[in-house]
Order: sequence, then structure tokens, then C-alpha cells
Amino acid sequence: MPSPYIDQLEPTLRQPLRSMDSSSPEGRPKPNALPSHLTNGHTPLHASESSDNRDRENTFASIKNSMGPRRQPVDLDAPIGYFPNGHVPRSNITAHPRPTRPTRPHINGLDEHARDPRDEAPPPPTPVLTSRSASPYTQNPTIDFDGLSWPSLGTRERLEATPEEAKARLDKLAGAISTILECIGEDPDREGLHATPERYAKAMMFFTKGYEENLRDIVNKAVFHEDHDELVIVKDIEVFSLCEHHLVPFSGKMHIGYIPQGRVLGLSKFARIAEMFSRRLQVQERLTKQVALAIEAVLQPLGVAVVMESSHLCMVMRGVQQTSSSTTTSCMLGRMRSAAKTREEFLSLLNRK
Repeated sequence: MPSPYIDQLEPTLRQPLRSMDSSSPEGRPKPNALPSHLTNGHTPLHASESSDNRDRENTFASIKNSMGPRRQPVDLDAPIGYFPNGHVPRSNITAHPRPTRPTRPHINGLDEHARDPRDEAPPPPTPVLTSRSASPYTQNPTIDFDGLSWPSLGTRERLEATPEEAKARLDKLAGAISTILECIGEDPDREGLHATPERYAKAMMFFTKGYEENLRDIVNKAVFHEDHDELVIVKDIEVFSLCEHHLVPFSGKMHIGYIPQGRVLGLSKFARIAEMFSRRLQVQERLTKQVALAIEAVLQPLGVAVVMESSHLCMVMRGVQQTSSSTTTSCMLGRMRSAAKTREEFLSLLNRK
């Protein structure tokens, strides 16, 4: 027999059920499982298809342009680079000129004279294509007046030496090696070391052959017209160099990426540019910047990124003797430096195997 208490609660128990009924005046409508673009006649795929068609047409046009009529060859000796008729893209023009540096460097608040008197001259303004702060490597052109790239004192003399002068230089270097052997307590005349000074002298000239090379000969007209504006990456370029602090090797791999602006460089030239700057007495930080600035000077792209990973024997064989340590340096220019998403894309692609 039903209880009177249950009869009193029955209307209350039924109330939530009636409120969920869509036919009830006070009830809420049932949620619709279909997306709104399927019920109102519009689909988001229309915009995507339109964008895809536009991208497809742009890609086809870029391929057609790159295979079109013959263009004027790239001239690295032109006053403002390879841009014809004096035209420079607006993306390469800076609205605010960079401040000029003092004629003398300030170290610890004191005026210090440069070691070389030629460095006392007021530096030229920073190139507009360089998005980094002023430094000796951004204030001086990568491709200088004599074709050498950041030459050291005596580079021109070594490059233009006659065969007799070159032999005298080699003999002088071999004599210095003999002196080193004597100073460490060895006998330069014993069988195992008899020809070592001459061999080492020739090896040292090869280790530093980058001083005699220049960017124009390295590139060798391998800059091509190509309407491509997507990221290009050359990974795992092997690099061998000498630490200028201890004259011991450091070696590793360099990764180069750039966003073309109508010009591309033959892929093998990236490895040759890296070798040209690494075959010198170097520090890894400077080597990374030199390669980046050289690529920017040759191609004038939208952006350049260089990352280098290496192991230094000056840390492995001496000092702290950290055999498993490695050093990573990077240099970002242009859009690679200013656009975080572009930089992240480059770094993520480096980590892909």
C-alpha cells in the first residue's frame, strides 16, 4: 500500500525530469551533437580550400619564375650587392640608424689604445642587413676591399709570397718547431723526430690555409636565382679548427639555415665557407658569427641561423680535463632573430633525426 509520504514527494521527484524535457516550456533545449557549420550551411573547409588554392598558385608561379627567361648573373662586386638597378628590398632597410661606436674601445671605464694603429680609425656604420649589435665583425664588411674575409696582419704577405719567400717562411717555422722540441727536453735529431719540424710546418700551413682564401673564390658564381622563401637547412657540416689560446684542435658539427630572398647558394658552398673560416686560429664564438655574416653578405636573405657544436681539446687534454663536455654556439640574423616561430622551426628541425 503506497505511503502518504511517498505520494507527497512524487511531484518533487518528477520535477527534474520534466525540466530536462525539451517539450516543456521551462525546460532547456537538448544539446546538439552536430557542429554549427553543418547546421547553418557553412563549412570551414571553404576557407582552407581557398587558402590551399592560393598557396598552390603561388608555388606554381615561383617555379615558373625560376625557370623563366634568363636573368642577369649575380655580381658580388656590385656596390650594393646583387640587387639590380640599385633596388634594395624594403625588408632590408632599417628605419633607425645604429649609433656609432667611439673611436677607442672602453675597457673597465678606461680608454685603451688598439694594438694595431689601423684599428684607431673611426669604424664605418653597421650594415643595415645585420640585426646584431655593433662589433668589429658587424662594423666591417665581410667581403673587404682586397677579396679576403677578415684578414689578419700578414695575410696579404703570405698570399702573395714568391716560391722563395714561401720556402723561407716554411724553414723559419720548422726551425721554431725544433726549438720547441729542444725546450721540452727532446732531441730533434733522433730518428723519430728527424723530419718532424718540416712535417709540422707543412701541417700548420694547411691547418691555417683559410687565411689565404676569400669568399669570392669560394662562392665561385654559385649563387642562383630561385623564387623560394621557405627555410633551407644544411646540417652536420664537419668543422675542424685550432683554438687560438692554446693552439690545440677543436672539432664538431655546424648547422646552417637561411630563408632565401630570390637567391640560393649551392649547397656545397656552405661547407666550403665553414671550412674557410675554420682553417684559421679561432674561437668558436667568432667562427659562428663569421659564417653567418658571410652567408648574409653573399645572399642577403630574409634570415640566417648558424649553430655549432664542438669539443675542445683545450678542455679535454688539459685544465679541467672534461672529456665529455661540449660547447654550443649560435648566431641568428634577420628574421631568424626577430621571429620567434621561425627560430623555433629551425631549432626543432635540427633536433629531428
